[in-house]
Amino acid sequence: MVPQFDIEALRTMIVGTDLGSFARAALHLGRSQSAVSMQLKRLEEQAGHALFHRRGRGLVPTEAGDTLLSYARRIVAMHDEAAMALGASVAPPTIRLGLPQDFFEDVMPSALATFSQKRPNVHVAVRAGRNYALEDEVKSGRLDLALAFAGMDRPRTGDLLATMPMSWLSKDEDSEPLRDVSGSLPLVLFDHPCLFRQAALRSLDEAGIRWRLSLTTPSLPGVWAALRFGLGVTVRTAHGVPPGIRRLDNCLPALPPLELRMLKQDHLPEAAQDLARLLKATIENLGVAGQLPTR
Repeated sequence: MVPQFDIEALRTMIVGTDLGSFARAALHLGRSQSAVSMQLKRLEEQAGHALFHRRGRGLVPTEAGDTLLSYARRIVAMHDEAAMALGASVAPPTIRLGLPQDFFEDVMPSALATFSQKRPNVHVAVRAGRNYALEDEVKSGRLDLALAFAGMDRPRTGDLLATMPMSWLSKDEDSEPLRDVSGSLPLVLFDHPCLFRQAALRSLDEAGIRWRLSLTTPSLPGVWAALRFGLGVTVRTAHGVPPGIRRLDNCLPALPPLELRMLKQDHLPEAAQDLARLLKATIENLGVAGQLPTR
């Protein structure tokens, strides 16, 4: 009897192999792990062969699995092409991208504008996130790739894109750091945990400078607005700083640099690899370590 392969099971096989994990495939496809396991079991029944064997904590294709995988890529591609040609609605492939809010105004739209011309049928789901969360989500398979800041003292993960100095920032009219009536330095910072927050508090404590939290927020636009209204000073890189904000590095303790790294899955689909290359090129072209005037 000729096998009747299920298209969605073949699609799951492709995604799981590309991501290097069927648990990640389940997240990527929006299915439960038990549903993915049932699809793989059904494929093996239809093929009449074991398609995967366990290696460590994961599954890798057998010789029969590699053979079917090669055909599966062509079958699914032709299936989707035929469906689109007939006007059917086919879910576009999705790339899940995470990045800090610092890059929402230039890096993200510039890279995605070029990417959409090259890959017009690919959906990119963008998520703003904290650096620690972005790294965890790439590791767990909830994101395909991400841009994230990392401290110089952290274990090296991902690809290094740039080394960026951190700076003290305040509203443009301030020629020296603000002090409140108690003599404390008012700070506008992200909620904990945050690399910039940790660096700011550590440097002030080591220098013996009194400080207080004036405003905390998870929103970078909220930080900029608070600075423009004179609520305090903050720490960020010089990239993406809006008008009306200036550096105060000569008035406050020195800060260590940060690394900007690209984190990605081990087995990215070709479209996601294209996006990763475009993001890297965009970062290089825009010069993310640009400087602001210092006072």
